[in-house]
Amino acid sequence: MNFLRRGSSSGSASPSEAADTATGAEAEDRETVVVGERARTAGKGRPTPSRRDAQGKRRGPVAPAPKTQREAMKRARALRGNKDDRRKAAADRRKRMMAGDDAVLLPRDRGPARAYARDLIDSRRNLMGLFMPLAVVIFITVIVPVPQVQTLGSLICLVMLVMMALEGVLLGRYVVSNVRAKFPDEQIGGLSYGWYAFTRATQLRRLRMPAPRVARGTKVA
Repeated sequence: MNFLRRGSSSGSASPSEAADTATGAEAEDRETVVVGERARTAGKGRPTPSRRDAQGKRRGPVAPAPKTQREAMKRARALRGNKDDRRKAAADRRKRMMAGDDAVLLPRDRGPARAYARDLIDSRRNLMGLFMPLAVVIFITVIVPVPQVQTLGSLICLVMLVMMALEGVLLGRYVVSNVRAKFPDEQIGGLSYGWYAFTRATQLRRLRMPAPRVARGTKVA
């Protein structure tokens, strides 16, 4: 009997012992989770670099600061020389564009057909050449606090805009027909060349690029 009682008491655990066992198991589980998380994050081994640091690495190493005044002056002269070279290159490119060099012109201006279209436009006197001055007049009539001036200016500007639109349509048809007759083997888009003629005619003559090769009134063959 005593043996049975001792056996039954040894086989069953008290509530405090069971609680201690459960607490220890939970602690082991938490430790396992923490170790697993550390194992997952340990592969990186470094913090995520900032955007500035990443861009700096892509751009390459930064030159060290000059140690002496002579070195600083030498570096400043080198930078100034690079700026002068870029300025000269830009001026040379603009000069070649004004001369109509196809090697540096924009794709919309390249080719003999476009050059011939420009000659046709530049040889005519167009009312559309007053488009930019007309924009200034419109702005002035808007800011002038006189109702009569605003009404009269708006009426004049509206009439001129209508006349410019009609002239633009006629000029586009004129340019397209002549370019097609001059270059029958090329694909000449009516809308493309018509819009090209309209936009060039609305620019002031001295601001057109490439620069006009023919004077006003010249007969272009």
